Amino acid sequence: MFPTSSADPALTARGVTKRYRRRGPDALGGCTFSIPAGAVCALVGPNGAGKSTLLEIAAGFEQPGAGTVEIFGKPPRAGHPRVSYLAQDRPLFPRLTAADTLRFGALANSANWDRELAERVADLARHDRDERIRDLSGGARARIALAVALGKRADLLLLDEPMAEVDVLSRRELMGLLLAHAAETGSTVVMSSHIISDLADTCDHLLLLDGGRARLCGDIDDLTASHAMVTYSGGADRLAGHTVVESRPAGRGTSALIRPGAAIPADWQVRQPTLEELVLAHLAAPDAPDLVLAQQPHPEESAA
Repeated sequence: MFPTSSADPALTARGVTKRYRRRGPDALGGCTFSIPAGAVCALVGPNGAGKSTLLEIAAGFEQPGAGTVEIFGKPPRAGHPRVSYLAQDRPLFPRLTAADTLRFGALANSANWDRELAERVADLARHDRDERIRDLSGGARARIALAVALGKRADLLLLDEPMAEVDVLSRRELMGLLLAHAAETGSTVVMSSHIISDLADTCDHLLLLDGGRARLCGDIDDLTASHAMVTYSGGADRLAGHTVVESRPAGRGTSALIRPGAAIPADWQVRQPTLEELVLAHLAAPDAPDLVLAQQPHPEESAA
């Protein structure tokens, strides 16, 4: 069993590569990062960035071509009782009903199954008892799959687009249940999503994958604080001395996302970027320097 107060990072990758076709591009190419135990981490990136591949490797269902992955300091293995993995295609048994699916989850995870939590997330009252999984809407199937993932009460939750087919109100409710579960148990959550605005309100850590590597990784507050959105009169030559992520003309001046490396002139307008601005600027500038911050214990772990 993985202790939730482990001093080891929850998920670590060192130089991880993975290629599915001999002549094709790498799904992951030298990916290196560390996510602290107790974090709620947003895993973001464009399609084909390697997000699903990374989660499959962390869950033990794929092996890297090179490099190492560790879960709480140990190699991952498929079906570990303390790791819960929800794949993007949500592999449920189509002939089972929602109630049967939760009963199967309880049998498969009898040591730690949380029946009350699973039933609350699944909201079985919404479904006819005899209605099979294959006849439910995509949002309902997503809800039941998440119920099984949370009911396992794992120390590490690997969730691949868990809210993709869930409506706005249900997504808000389910995110609340997920965060309450993480706070109560101290579990670590790594959740991929394209809905960055949702992640900004729910996650405290960011892992941005692009081109098969970690472009950004660290505490979200630390990452945004290390950048600045600036607007000023003049051209890009005035950015000398700063690390420029992205710059563009703005009227008669320039607007840019930078990592300050020198004093900022008094005539510049300066503010901290939002998470969405940070992610989109780095994705728009693939040659911008990566920023993978050193892994620090999560505040709850430090208190322990």
